[in-house]
Amino acid sequence: MLAIIIPFFKIDFFEETLSSLANQTNKNFKVYIGNDASPADPIKLINNYLIDVDKVYHKFSQNIGQEDLTQQWARCIELINNEDWIMILGDDDVLDTNMVESFYKHFEFFNGKTDVIRFSSQIISEDSKLVSKIYSHPVWEKAEDSYFKKFIGLSRSSLSEYIFSKEVYKNKGFQSYPLAWYSDDRAWFDFSEAKKIYSINEATVYVRKSSVNISGRTDNLHEKELAKKQFLNYLVIEKLSLFNLEARLKLIREYEKVLDSSGAYTLSYKFKLGQLYFQNYGYYEFKKFLKRTIKIGF
Repeated sequence: MLAIIIPFFKIDFFEETLSSLANQTNKNFKVYIGNDASPADPIKLINNYLIDVDKVYHKFSQNIGQEDLTQQWARCIELINNEDWIMILGDDDVLDTNMVESFYKHFEFFNGKTDVIRFSSQIISEDSKLVSKIYSHPVWEKAEDSYFKKFIGLSRSSLSEYIFSKEVYKNKGFQSYPLAWYSDDRAWFDFSEAKKIYSINEATVYVRKSSVNISGRTDNLHEKELAKKQFLNYLVIEKLSLFNLEARLKLIREYEKVLDSSGAYTLSYKFKLGQLYFQNYGYYEFKKFLKRTIKIGF
């Protein structure tokens, strides 16, 4: 059975989220709502919309999402009972009415072959207008290929359009980055465990971009850049061999750029980058790296 978990804090668009759950054509799921000590009270909305939906609501006494959002995700997951599959749905995102139905329709094709399922997605605005194309994906795709398409702007990804197995979550958990920025991208690398991601494109998750959520705000750029540096460090140092040569070069160069702009471009990092350029691309890229390094000061 499927557990749909909502780490609740913002009530601004929550009614639409609940409505999309109430309108699912297949009700074989259970909703778990973990209130992160929000000043807003969602009880009336929950009771109005989730009349015929199995649900659990819990209000935590302490807000932890402001400090570590992945810990809020984790304690919401701890609310679930015997469900084997988990979706973490943003409190402002919206599901197609056939999302759950599509999950079970495809179940026999992915069960036992992967731990990560993904739906197509589309960005919506504060007034629920569609502001992007629908992003669909190959039925089977490696996590590194999926991320690199996002990295070069050919695709997008966020937490709400994924489902993952409880078993792999117990084994891996979430990596905490500032604002949980890139924590979902890290999860798909960790959760896939060299298995491919299975995509269901016949149902869409509508991901909201607004001035009140993390992706739409502009007062958190420092935290986002710090998270980017930490995630790129993971990719370049631990996962680089998974990517093809073209992707490796772009990732290493971006990592070099981020280190330089963050003021963290220490001598040890420079030696490591030089080693990576030489190992992957030989003398030509290593020579260009040396010239850049000398120019900015070794």
